[in-house]
Order: sequence, then structure tokens, then C-alpha cells
Amino acid sequence: MKRINLPIRWKITGLSFGIVLFSLLIIGIILLGYMSSVKEEQFSQRALITAQVVATNPVVQQSVEDPNAPELLRPLVERIRVINNHDYIVILNMDKVRLTHPIQERVNTSFTGGDEGPAFAEHIYISKAEVSDGNTSVRAFVPIKKADQVQDQIGVVVVGNVLPTMKDIIYEYLQSIIVIVFITTLFGVWGAWLLANHIKKQTFEMEPGELARVLVERTATFNAIHEGVIAIDDKEQITVINHAAKKMLGVKGDVVGAKIREVIPDTRLPEILELGKPIFQRDLFVQNKAILSNRVPITVGERTVGALAIFQDRTEVNRLAQELTGVQAFVEALRVQNHEYSNKLHTIAGLIQLEESSKALEYIFSLQDEETGISQVLQKKIHDDNVAGLLLGKISRGKELNFQVKINPDSRFEEYPEGITNHDLVVILGNLIDNSFDALSESKHDCKEVCILLMQSNEELHITVKDNGGGMHTVEKEKVFSRGYSTKAKQGRGIGLFLIHSIVSRVDGEITFKSQPQEGTEFNIKLPMKRRVWEHG
Repeated sequence: MKRINLPIRWKITGLSFGIVLFSLLIIGIILLGYMSSVKEEQFSQRALITAQVVATNPVVQQSVEDPNAPELLRPLVERIRVINNHDYIVILNMDKVRLTHPIQERVNTSFTGGDEGPAFAEHIYISKAEVSDGNTSVRAFVPIKKADQVQDQIGVVVVGNVLPTMKDIIYEYLQSIIVIVFITTLFGVWGAWLLANHIKKQTFEMEPGELARVLVERTATFNAIHEGVIAIDDKEQITVINHAAKKMLGVKGDVVGAKIREVIPDTRLPEILELGKPIFQRDLFVQNKAILSNRVPITVGERTVGALAIFQDRTEVNRLAQELTGVQAFVEALRVQNHEYSNKLHTIAGLIQLEESSKALEYIFSLQDEETGISQVLQKKIHDDNVAGLLLGKISRGKELNFQVKINPDSRFEEYPEGITNHDLVVILGNLIDNSFDALSESKHDCKEVCILLMQSNEELHITVKDNGGGMHTVEKEKVFSRGYSTKAKQGRGIGLFLIHSIVSRVDGEITFKSQPQEGTEFNIKLPMKRRVWEHG
């Protein structure tokens, strides 16, 4: 048999309406039981009151012992029975003989109920008994005393009412029941349909099977891509984390549902919940890994309900960049040295041709002392070959351009700040010095120079690059760190300072600058030696 697959809207409507009907049925059964007990109590109390009225009636007290008691009592008792709407009123003498009964054939016959005994011992009570048609009746027993002698009992009054069945009660309240069922059904169906529509909208009009398929596909997709993916909700709990993210950040086990700060305290993903806006292409240092992160808020309507981070491991990229940077620096250094030594050889050759051999030797020795002095200073102060090589290359490049590159004698560099690689420092120094060269190329100063200072303490690494070039105007200062902005109308420019700013921001460093037109520019960068863990608020 083919299974019928109903839409979720109909399933929810049917289930909700079924629950309403089931609840209504249970409530109806409880109410019917309650009404049945109320009816029994009402009939019992009415029977007892009527029995007491009949037992204390003077005519009844005087006529019970009369030989013509049935004829004397019947009109009075029937009138009371009809007025009070009882099923029967029976008066018994002390021989348990019926003196009155609605059925004339039972008059002057013995009472055989079986529950009348206590009444003949002057007890007043209510009893239940089965009647001939299978129904149940409640009847009140009240003894009859002589009018002038209260102690002498002369008979018993029995007043009975047949209890209504459940069918009778339902029929009695049928109209009300129909109205209640109709209203309940109407609002039940309407409410169930609204609930189903609401749930349908919450699930983006998708059926459960479609949702399950999308979830499986999404999970498979997240785990298949090489980029790390982490999502959190508005309570900062992890909702999604793929295999790549776990591998990159060293996360083990199932952490979905855990607080992001407890698993990865330095993702800086929770700050997106506060900002409510995306941050793209930002370098971060997370779990001792350099990553490139895109972080965006997850919004429903106008409310931010979570945040998503997609990131790449920059370790391999940095390694390749370092290799590329090293090769380019090597090529540039060879080109500069080739040009520089070509000029020096021409000078030496000219001196020899002029038969000034002593001056040629003196020139050679001075060049050797100069090169050796610069190299020794860099090796002594700068304890990293990459940085020392970069500075040496820039000094040579400056000589070629007729710029004087000065390394502050107080400079000292021994180790990299946490989160900063040799590639990062090469990017910072290389771009700042190149920017100074660009500024000096348009300067009108006779002596064009770039001053470089690297100072390191236990708390921070301080980098200063200062030139006496053309400087910047106010508009340029405001846009200097924007991606793609450059004062040079050259394609591919405007990236250097953006990269520097990204690196400094990644490790919570500080970058400031001072610049005046035609006076020069000074950049100051402070990089903390130990990273500060970002905290909420």
C-alpha cells in the first residue's frame, strides 16, 4: 500500500485539532460524571424534603391507621407528588403494606425493596436501588409519628426519583452541547490552521523531508569545504562548526551547543553580535594560528540572532609569501648591487687609467669599510636575517635613488611579538620605507633621508619610519588606511598601508602617524609582545 504523504500544514492542523477534540471529549466525560452526581444529590435532597413534609402532614398522621387509609391518603399524596415532580410517593404502615402508590395495582401490597428496615426503627436516610427497567432510583425514608404522641411510630414515607441516564443528561443539554462543539470546532480548526501556517513560515515553507535533506546537504557541504566555518547564536553558543575549523584550531569532540568563549576564547566572533555589521578580510591570530577571517551577523528581520565566521589558515599562504618576498628581495638586492658595483668599478677603472693607483686602492678600502660597517651594525643590533637583509637592501636602494637611509643607532630587535611572523614585519617595514621613497621622489629638499628606528622592550616592539618628503594633506590622512586608496595614480597601489593596518589590528597593536605638507611623514607602530585575549564588553 502506498503511503500518503500529507503536507506538514495539514498534519499540524489535524494533530492540533485532534488534541482539541480529545481534550473536549475528556472534559465532556468529566462534566457528565459531575452533572450525574449533582443530579443525584438534587434528587436525593428533594426526595428527603418531600418525605419529611408528607410525614409531618396532620392528615397523613391521622389517616395512616384508618381502615380507609388508601382512599383518604391517595388524593393528598398524588397532589404533592405531581407538584414536586417525584416518580412515586409510597406510604407504608407498620406491616410494610403500601397504603399509596402511583400504580393502583400495588396499593395494599407488601413493600419488597429490602432497604426499608432502618426506617421502621425511626431512622431517616436516603437509599439507592435498582428499578425494574434497569435504571437506578434514589429514595428517601422518613418515619411517620402520631400527632399527639411523638414517640409512637405508625408508618413510613418513601419518596423516590429515578436517576437520569447519561443519555438523558446528554439529551437535556443537547442544544448547549451542540453550540459548544460547534464553537470549539470552529476555533479549534482556525487556531490549528494559524499555528500550522506560522510553523510553515518559520520553516521557510519547507516540508520536514526537505528540511532534513537541506540539513544533511548543508552539513556535508560545510565539512567538504577547506575553509573553516563557525556559527554561533545570540547566546554565544556554537551552532555549526565544520571539520576544517576543528582541524585548523585544534578543537576536538562535539562542541555544538558549547559556549564559544569556553572552546575558542579568542575568535572575536561574539563582537559581531554587538556590532551588527560584517567585517571582511581581517587578519586574526586565533589559537596560535594566523587566519584570514570574514565575519558576518546572521539576521532575521531586523534582529541579530547569531554570527558566522568563515576563515582560512594563513600559515601556508604566509610561507609562500615569505618565499616570494625573499626571492623578490634577493633579486632587487642583486639588481641594486649590480648597478652600484658597476658604477664603483667604472670609478676604479678610471683611477687606474689615470695612473692614480694609490687613490684607487684608497677608494676600494673605503668602500670595504663602509659596507662592512653597515653589515656589522645590522648584525649586531638586528637579530634576524630577514629584517637585516631587508634593511640592507633598502639602504642600497636608497643610495641608488640618492636617498639617505639611516638606521637609528639605538635600534634593537631580538624576537618577534606573539602573533607576528617575519613576513608580517617585512611587510610593515618594506611598505613604510617604500612609501617614504615615493614621498622623497617628489620632495624638493636637497638632503632626502629616511630614518628608521626599531626599539624592543619586554612589553612591546616600537617601529618608527620617518622621512622629510612631501607629506600628506588632511583628505589623504583620513583615507590613508583604506584599501585601494593611494596618492599615486598607479594601478595596484593603495594596498601597503591597508595590509599594515590589518596586521597591527590583528594583534591589537597601535599605529599612528604625523604628517605635514612639504615637511614629511612619521609613522609609529606599537606591537605588544604578548597578545591580549579579547573580552566581551
